[in-house]
Amino acid sequence: MTAYLLAVLFLALFGLRVRRDRRRFGNGVLLGLAFALLTVGLLGELDRLPTALTRMASGALPVVATVASVVTATILVANGITVIRKEGGQPANLLSLLAGVGVFTLIALVLVAVRAHSRPLHIATAAVLLPVGYLSFLLLCFVGYSLLYGRLTVRRSVDFVVVLGSGLINGSEVPPLLASRLDRGLAVHRSQSARTSSPTMVVSGGKGSDERRPESQAMADYLISRGVPLKQIVQEDRSTSTEENLEFSRSLMEQVRPGYRCVIVTNNFHVLRSALTARRAGVRGQVLGAPTAAYYWPSAMLREFAAVILSYRMVNVGMCALLVLLGAADSWRA
Repeated sequence: MTAYLLAVLFLALFGLRVRRDRRRFGNGVLLGLAFALLTVGLLGELDRLPTALTRMASGALPVVATVASVVTATILVANGITVIRKEGGQPANLLSLLAGVGVFTLIALVLVAVRAHSRPLHIATAAVLLPVGYLSFLLLCFVGYSLLYGRLTVRRSVDFVVVLGSGLINGSEVPPLLASRLDRGLAVHRSQSARTSSPTMVVSGGKGSDERRPESQAMADYLISRGVPLKQIVQEDRSTSTEENLEFSRSLMEQVRPGYRCVIVTNNFHVLRSALTARRAGVRGQVLGAPTAAYYWPSAMLREFAAVILSYRMVNVGMCALLVLLGAADSWRA
């Protein structure tokens, strides 16, 4: 009963926090805790089953967990190979493959530790499992809340539609990834224009070292070719990162219309981190996601998660260090 009550409490806190500000990673953690406690409560119900069923269920749980881990690792490795084949072997494209190999390594470590009678191996395994479990829980919270946040729709009128830039093909052409953002932004612009007044499109992206012109210029040309009047487009051409995209765009919007409302458009894997960054930058607007190729999504989501975890590095490093010590100490006493 206690687990159920705590689950309801965390779910209520989640609702209150979302109502106050959707752009917080803590919202996802609260939702994750609610589901985790609900699961604990349901597992506790096993004690009410007949003894034979309880034993069967208890024996099945480790098998299900192992099979799920193997399937997950296999999918990650297969996806990593696909990403490398399609996008190249840059470090950022290796995350899915490395994560899959890491899961396989962890499974092997646990199986060896269960069979081996080695105290140091048991201590090392326990020291690894707790921080891995912590990070895995945060990853599930991040992915789950990203998917939930990404279902946001624009219900109120906005003054600006901000489209975040990305790298250009051949230094001057809009790639499919950026085109999907622009198309989503254009759909919002047309929807708003049909209901109220036309919002201004803010295209945000500077000139990279390997680009012949600013991303914002290529983005503006793309929108103009699809019927957006030049006077309804503002170019932010100095930014080189998501943080600068949002900070510089905020300055432009504040100059044109103090007290503005906006919507920010990026790709669906980038939605939650952009929302967190927008909140820190003081941007008055939520974030919408544009579709991304399915093969690209897992690796990109892992990259986004890593970036968010590193943005709270002191808390997460401290928690991982504490969990390593707790796991090692508990195994040592055993």
